[in-house]
Amino acid sequence: MIAYLTIVLSVLVVIHEGGHYLASRAFGVRVTEFMIGMPGPNIGVTIGGTKFGITPILLGGYARVCGMEAGPEMPRLKEVLAYAYTHGTVLADQMALDLDMSVDEAIDTLYELAEWGCVNPPARKDQHNVFRTRPLKDKKRGLDLAEGTPREFHSAEELYQAERSQMYRSLPFWKRSVILLAGILVNLLFAVAVIVLIYSVIGVDVTLADGTVTHVTLNVATALQAGFGYIFEVAKAILGLFNPQTAAETVSNSTSVVGIAVMSKEYAEAGILMFMLFMAMISVSLGLMNLLPIPPLDGGRFVVEIFQKITGIQVGQRAMNVMSAVGMALFVLFFLVMLNQDINRFVFGNW
Repeated sequence: MIAYLTIVLSVLVVIHEGGHYLASRAFGVRVTEFMIGMPGPNIGVTIGGTKFGITPILLGGYARVCGMEAGPEMPRLKEVLAYAYTHGTVLADQMALDLDMSVDEAIDTLYELAEWGCVNPPARKDQHNVFRTRPLKDKKRGLDLAEGTPREFHSAEELYQAERSQMYRSLPFWKRSVILLAGILVNLLFAVAVIVLIYSVIGVDVTLADGTVTHVTLNVATALQAGFGYIFEVAKAILGLFNPQTAAETVSNSTSVVGIAVMSKEYAEAGILMFMLFMAMISVSLGLMNLLPIPPLDGGRFVVEIFQKITGIQVGQRAMNVMSAVGMALFVLFFLVMLNQDINRFVFGNW
C-alpha cells in the first residue's frame, strides 16, 4: 500500500507542480527547485538553473517559484543585491556595517534575495549569517561560476531590473493567475486525457447480462463528456462542504491518505488500466481541492491576487502567514475526522 501510494502521490505531484513550473518558465520566471517530497534535505541535478530532485519524505512536492513572497520589497534591496554580487560571499554582520544598516534589516533583505534565487542562504556548516551567490552555468556566455563567486554587472539599477524581471512579482495580474492555476488545470487535463485514452483508444471489457464479455470502445466525444462530467460531480461534492445541510455527508464520503493507500493497492491489483483510472480520479480531487479559496492552497493565493488587484492593497507576509495557519488548522481538522473514518472503515470494518 505504501509503495502504490507513493507512486500515486509522486506522479500527481509531478503533474501538478509541473504545471506551475512550465507556466513560470514560459513567462521567464526563475524556478530554483523542482522537488518530489516535503521541503528539506534533497539530492538532485541542476538543469537550466533549476534543481530537480527528491527529498527523504516522499509525500507531496513543490516547485520553488522565485518572487512569490508576500508584501512589499525590502527598501534597500537594490543596494544589497549589488553588494552581494560584488562580493560573492557575504557576511550579514559585515554588510550591515558597510551599508550602515541594522543587522536584522541586512539579514531580512538577504533572505529576500534568497527567495529571488540570487543567493543561497546559510548552510548548516556556517557559524554566522553567511550568504553566497548561486552557482551559474551558462554555455552561451561561457560562464561556469561556483557558489560564492562575485558577478560582474554594469550598474546597480540594471542588475536590479534584470533580476526582478525574472520574478513572479514582476508579472502582470493575468500571468500570475496563470501560474497559480496552471497546476490545477494540468491535473484536470491529465484526468480527462486518461479517461479518453482508456475508453476511446484502449477500450474496456464489459460483462453483458447473459454473462458474455465484450470489448467496448467509446467515441472521443462520449469519453470527453464522461471526463468533464466526472469533474463536475467532484466539484459539486466539494462545494457541498460549504453547505451546512450537505457538509457532514460530504466529509463522510471523503477519505484521507489512509483510504487512498488502501484503494491504490486495490486498483493496482485490478490492472494497470484501473490503476491509471484511479490516478485520474485522485488527480481531479487534488486539482479541485487546490482551487478552494483557502491559503496556502493555489485557490487561496488566487483570491489574494484578486483582492490586491481590486483594492490596490498588498497583503503582507504576516497576514499571509496567519491565513495560511488558519487554513492548515482547518485541513488538519478535516484530516483527523477522515482519518478516524478510514480507521473504522478499513481497519475495524465497522463503518
